[in-house]
Amino acid sequence: MMELLDEARKLSMFTAYNANVDTIVYLNGKTIQGLIDEFGAEAVRRRMEEFPRQIEEPIDFVARIVHALKTGKPIEVPLVNEELQGWFDSRFNYDVERIGGQAGIIANLLANLDFRRVIVYTPHLAKRQAEMFVRKPNMFYPVVENGKLVLKHPIEAYRENDPIKVNRIFEFRAGTTFRLGNETITVPYSGRFIVSARFESIRIYTRPELKPFLPEIGLQTDGAILSGYQGIRLCYSDGKDVNYYLREAKKDILLLKREKDLKVHLEFASIQNRELRKKVIYNLFPLIDSVGMDESEIAYVLSALGYPKLAERIFTYNRIEDTVLGGKILIDEMNLEVLQIHTIYYLMYITHADNPLSEKELRMSLELATTLAAARASLGDIKSPRDFETGLGVPYNERGEYVKLRFEEAKRRLRTREYQIVIIPTRLVKNPVSTVGLGDTISTGAFTSYLALLRRKGAL
Repeated sequence: MMELLDEARKLSMFTAYNANVDTIVYLNGKTIQGLIDEFGAEAVRRRMEEFPRQIEEPIDFVARIVHALKTGKPIEVPLVNEELQGWFDSRFNYDVERIGGQAGIIANLLANLDFRRVIVYTPHLAKRQAEMFVRKPNMFYPVVENGKLVLKHPIEAYRENDPIKVNRIFEFRAGTTFRLGNETITVPYSGRFIVSARFESIRIYTRPELKPFLPEIGLQTDGAILSGYQGIRLCYSDGKDVNYYLREAKKDILLLKREKDLKVHLEFASIQNRELRKKVIYNLFPLIDSVGMDESEIAYVLSALGYPKLAERIFTYNRIEDTVLGGKILIDEMNLEVLQIHTIYYLMYITHADNPLSEKELRMSLELATTLAAARASLGDIKSPRDFETGLGVPYNERGEYVKLRFEEAKRRLRTREYQIVIIPTRLVKNPVSTVGLGDTISTGAFTSYLALLRRKGAL
């Protein structure tokens, strides 16, 4: 696997659009109990039943985080009330402050792995954020000077008055116990609850002066990883709306691909609003080559595409055969080249049968991805290519054989001749140092190794 990683490291990558500051709190039972006691167990339970889709007042946060702890599932919920930032800052001491956002996390990961060139772009680059990009000679931010594209380290390109986005991440550990009235709750799995800032000042777009240079960036890179579209709002006070920003996003992708068939991966994230989710899917998926998502996100996508019963089955039962069926629907309807699904216990690729890579090669790509994520979970971050070896020492999860058995059953029950579908069990760290960025790490490892294998075959 080190050989495949070395091949991937020869690539140049472009990643955009969402980078921000992540503040991290390591939750314990006492902190959770204090929040419940402050608002009252009955009030919290009532708001949990209402299941607020966004955080507008403190009890919305408490209800959603208790629900996440009860299920043990990672979740992201938008914070739309900017005034609540003071409430969070007064209630919590942040244990860690570092780069966040999919594009930011991916850029630092690629730079630390010594990829040939990493170009990261975010429309907002405040100094506090620029300082969080690793100081490596392969890390670049694109700017326009004297009518030409110039690549600089982010710290040399920040803008004094740019807004900054702060996401608050609450890490929880399996086994944490607290009480909700008469009910004792024990957290079943380790994970995180993300309070994602969604404010008017933060937009997802390419600045007008840079836009004409996107074809040049496409020529200088081997692949692009785009993310952050979940941050688009349906409408803004200046009259612009989701349709405007998605039209611009489509132009960006077409410009990146204009001079060559650049492979573009979209890292999907949960979009609570169904209308926004549907617009992102129908506007962007047909233009890109690869998508990465977890099992809950594929259910959200299927719901938006008009398959509510299948989506509900995935949410409720989480059966592999339902995920395979949903994946087949998605790559057919959106004409994707490859779909990558990551869950706690397995990783999956679904492609059409004519994909240049064999099932063995696709499996190699997923193996690299889970090993890279295991290294990150073990160490908290990846600082150099050597850290990859830590992941090799992490065992596959105890459900690995069960996963393989259920997958073979699913293949027998479903028509798969027109597809290549591979699945591997994950390497699972029992007590991870951090779970932030693991999905992004998996997708980055999978997509870059996929590109490296295509290049090996002369298909890139």
